[in-house]
Amino acid sequence: MIVKKADRSMSCWTRLTTAIAITLGLSACSTMSPTQTPDEVASAPADAPLWTELESLRNDDWNILLNDGATALDWRLTAIDSATQSIDLQTFLWSLDQVGSAILNHLLAAADRGVRIRLLVDDSFLLGEDDLLTALADHPNISYRVFNPYQRRHDSFATRELMNLGEFDRLNHRMHNKVMLVDNRVGIVGGRNLADEYFGLHPEANFRDMELLVGGSIVPRLSDVFDTYWNDVWSVPIDTVAKLGPNYERLSATVLIQDRAALGHSESAEVDLTARWRDAVRDALSGESDLLVDEPPPLDISAEASAPVQLAQQLIEIFDSAEEEVIIISAYLIPSPGLQQVVERAVRRGVRIRILTNSIRSNNHITAHSAYRNHIDDLMTGGAELHEVRVDARDRPRYMLSPTDEKALALHAKVLVVDKDRVFVGSPNLDPRSMRINTEVGLLVHSDALNARIRESVEPDLLQANAWSLQMDEAGNVAWVAEGQTLSEQPAASYMQRLEDWFFAHLPIEGQM
Repeated sequence: MIVKKADRSMSCWTRLTTAIAITLGLSACSTMSPTQTPDEVASAPADAPLWTELESLRNDDWNILLNDGATALDWRLTAIDSATQSIDLQTFLWSLDQVGSAILNHLLAAADRGVRIRLLVDDSFLLGEDDLLTALADHPNISYRVFNPYQRRHDSFATRELMNLGEFDRLNHRMHNKVMLVDNRVGIVGGRNLADEYFGLHPEANFRDMELLVGGSIVPRLSDVFDTYWNDVWSVPIDTVAKLGPNYERLSATVLIQDRAALGHSESAEVDLTARWRDAVRDALSGESDLLVDEPPPLDISAEASAPVQLAQQLIEIFDSAEEEVIIISAYLIPSPGLQQVVERAVRRGVRIRILTNSIRSNNHITAHSAYRNHIDDLMTGGAELHEVRVDARDRPRYMLSPTDEKALALHAKVLVVDKDRVFVGSPNLDPRSMRINTEVGLLVHSDALNARIRESVEPDLLQANAWSLQMDEAGNVAWVAEGQTLSEQPAASYMQRLEDWFFAHLPIEGQM
């Protein structure tokens, strides 16, 4: 079972500590107020020779699929190294492991050569990092803001939750968006957080994820959205909430890259960098993009009326427009009644619905899986074909650094393949947290070619060598089938895992998953 953290803003143990705190009558004495800062806007698109050459090569919207972690990291670092004017980065989770430190190293190098850098990070996992982050923000070319910060900051996750219990309604709403923009010319959008397990470098368990590297008219629109979040009242400069001053020695030690070979990225001279971009953009796939994004929260962030449902409503429209097939890739799948009805409507129209999500062993949040298991029967009787990722998937070497024999695979991608002409790639899962609680962003790309490329990339994930196929017999019993194996119970790691799953499946917590 994968136990590394992923992009979920609350674990089952956090909820248990919250419940204990309520029982004990613990509460906070004061709440945090939103912060007003002067509005800032993105830099204009850079006119460096690299970008003007690429613009002369093609002026349409183009897309490059980042299907595996090694390629995604290589292009992310290459894009940072190519910056001449600005970098805007928005993310939910950023760990200071090999990947996170390497990205930080390249960002600092960009700042040192005069690039303006704005970093907007959700506060969910910034435990014990205030001294390093204030040192980073002290760089004259770097601004660092924290989204919806915890007022009472502590290095222990559980203790921090208890100390901020009085603000649970506010803090429950997280920014799950993942976007990086370079020189307002190119961008990366998708599901990956910034940590080893999202790029195939974790020694025990890694995620199968997906992103798009994009250029063209979609980039300024993404930039406008970044500005909207950057200037939101709940995006707070780190130095106004940090309790520790800057630690420059720790920052210097953190950005040292210990094993460059493992990153799969090599530094390029300017002429080689230009040639690489030229070749990649020439071969990129055309496709006009619609930007799907939730609005950032208003002043009263916890009000029910302010729930970020804009993207969810757009996804429902996409489902209802399908005519032939929808392939759903969702790491955490907990269908609302509305989504269940959308699936049933599609099946009645003759649309094939295929779904890939995590199995009990590959899901790193047992509470999320417990909520999902309550919907298996309804999804299958509604006509959906269900597949669950195998931790021992045959093709897991595609997504992680070798050797892979002892490593587990899990799903983290959030993708829709719609008919033969559209794809959606972004940050939201199909669960209540993504649809109503957290903010999300993604791209709906209209492109036969990109649809075919992504379809080709995900079809192997659905094979029984890589995923359990859920099948229902005439008596209505579900079986998990894979390469000659047929299980009448979920393919759990142990009896205790099944017991834990059963326990959480009976708790009224689905709305928070």
